[in-house]
Amino acid sequence: MTDDDLYWKFSFGDARLAKDPLAAARRRADQLVSELNRHNRLYHLEDDPEISDAEYDRLMRELQDLEARHPVLLRPDSPSLRVGAPPAEGFREVRRVVPMLSLDNAMGAEEMRAFDERVRRELEVEAPVEYAAEPKLDGAGVELVYENGVLSVGATRGDGRVGEDVTANLRLCPSIPLALAPTPGRDARERVSVRGEVILPVARFEKLNQQRLERELAPFANPRNAAAGSLRQLHDIDTARLRALDFRAYTLGEGIPEDVDTQTQILETLAAWGFRVSNECEICRGVDAVIAYHERLLERRQQLPIEIDGTVAKLNRLDQQRELGSLARSPRWAIAFKFPPQQETTKVTDIQAQVGRTGALTPVAVLRPVRVGGVSVSHASLHNQDEIDRKDVRVGDTVVVQRAGDVIPQVVKVVRSKRPRGTKRYRLPERCPVCDSATIRLAGEAVTRCPNLDCPAQLKNNVRHLASRGALDIEGLGEKLVDQLVERGRIQRVSDVFRLDAGALSGLARMGEKSAANLMASLDRARETTFARFLIALGIREVGEGVADLIAQCFGDLEPLLAASQEDLEAVEGVGPTIAESVVRFFADERNLAEVKALAELGVRWPKTEPAPPGQGPLSGKTFVLTGGLAGLTRNRAKERIQGLGGKVVSTVSKKTDYVVAGADPGSKLEKAQRLKLEILDEAAFVALLSSHESAAA
Repeated sequence: MTDDDLYWKFSFGDARLAKDPLAAARRRADQLVSELNRHNRLYHLEDDPEISDAEYDRLMRELQDLEARHPVLLRPDSPSLRVGAPPAEGFREVRRVVPMLSLDNAMGAEEMRAFDERVRRELEVEAPVEYAAEPKLDGAGVELVYENGVLSVGATRGDGRVGEDVTANLRLCPSIPLALAPTPGRDARERVSVRGEVILPVARFEKLNQQRLERELAPFANPRNAAAGSLRQLHDIDTARLRALDFRAYTLGEGIPEDVDTQTQILETLAAWGFRVSNECEICRGVDAVIAYHERLLERRQQLPIEIDGTVAKLNRLDQQRELGSLARSPRWAIAFKFPPQQETTKVTDIQAQVGRTGALTPVAVLRPVRVGGVSVSHASLHNQDEIDRKDVRVGDTVVVQRAGDVIPQVVKVVRSKRPRGTKRYRLPERCPVCDSATIRLAGEAVTRCPNLDCPAQLKNNVRHLASRGALDIEGLGEKLVDQLVERGRIQRVSDVFRLDAGALSGLARMGEKSAANLMASLDRARETTFARFLIALGIREVGEGVADLIAQCFGDLEPLLAASQEDLEAVEGVGPTIAESVVRFFADERNLAEVKALAELGVRWPKTEPAPPGQGPLSGKTFVLTGGLAGLTRNRAKERIQGLGGKVVSTVSKKTDYVVAGADPGSKLEKAQRLKLEILDEAAFVALLSSHESAAA
């Protein structure tokens, strides 16, 4: 049996391996994309990560491995193509000329040597190459744009291409120059973008926490969260907290002087312009020197005045950096050489099931408080039932926990020799601890969930999803307003969105008479939708845009879908057993069914569709991919016309794609179609194709 076979056997069981390993891989990849995107949002937008850096890296590597084995699984929303998370509501967007990429990780000396081998192979050199090594700062990445030497914009990393404008907050950081110092022989260009890390020195962090305790406020979990949260203050700005921040510059995105040829010269230039750079930077000739630097830095880690979590190694010569270039997510010429996780031993005093905003039940170990990496911790996520079973964590166990720059540590292992007698295996509850609904776990999923739309633990998330652009598109019903409406009891179930009136909106922050009238008009527009968008709005697990379209095409309306069995759903091309089970279980829940009927009674409606029967129509068996903007018709209308002729619209280009329709700014899908030598239609040819078939059908 091959390594691949062992992987699928371990992950999905022999039956799935024999039946369809690619389908199993697709399900796992979809799960990983969903989970990693959620963790990206928690980490980058909410400064409230759930899992350790090491666990995140493990999930990311698993996804990258799946995508490498099966390129057809690479989705446009895969976090392997992204950096960070999109800008949050409330901040102006800042679009970058040069993307602010992330770094791949090396988790040990062996992976660092493998990186060096790849670099030298790509450069076609055998001799050791020169690296610039510097500490990996544990803070929040930002970019500062200077125009004619004066600070104009400061933005967070965001998703790498688009960040959040936090200029006003950054101006209060004392170590950020408001104007660049003149430097004879190396003056700045008209536009310069300086990149670096906003950090909170440990001594200032401890002082801030002491002040918060004196004011009866919750202390910050660690310096990184305190720094990132400081930048994203919108109201009641804590100026003392911002003035406690420090900024360390490490590179230039734009405006590198013509006579600068190395990374070390960039750092010298930044220092001359008035920026603080890391004092611990060194030039290392060859990978052995990088590893030695890394080990020296690890020994000094606890004595440094700031938190670091590894070494960054970059090719020192800029011409070599340009020769290697970058991937979509990370440069080929730099790597983050991470420190090993810090570990401590403590005892599990309880295991509690917490219900997240997506309905996921997460078992959390309550720990006897212990300091790990300078932070006192008392809880650790156990992730899911499979993870508990694998590690066999029980109440009363002595466990090893580790922290790798994260807030909530992970349980590494149980010290079996110290297990007391009489302990019992832990099982997640069969009923939701918040709303008492029966919990479910779909085949092939690791997560146990509460399926109730109105579960208080996930109500805000469900309402936001219902109002999102891809669902009912309720303009004006943003995150902050949803929070207020739920917290004040004006929305107690999802359908209450369409019970809102001027009275329910009165007294809410930033909700004047005009804003209320606009929202009411938006609610009226949202009542007119399509069956597919209504299905998306319900938030059924595994039912995204593509699946919703397939179900809507097949059943046409709600009543036939409610009468369908799991076997009926599995008969729909593109709907597998996991999706079918999820849909059937959702509508089998009486609370969900009541909400669906309530939405209909409150005026949410859609036209009943009469699609071409499966296998019929002039475009039956033909697969289309739409990319770029179409001037003459909307994306949804284009899909409806294709589907009306029996064709199918998918989101990923592959060898099985019959037509790629390329509108304005088509992006990477067009490039892939050209590589595969697929038939490409511009908008005029696409419309002509549809019109000719529609005329023939008429």
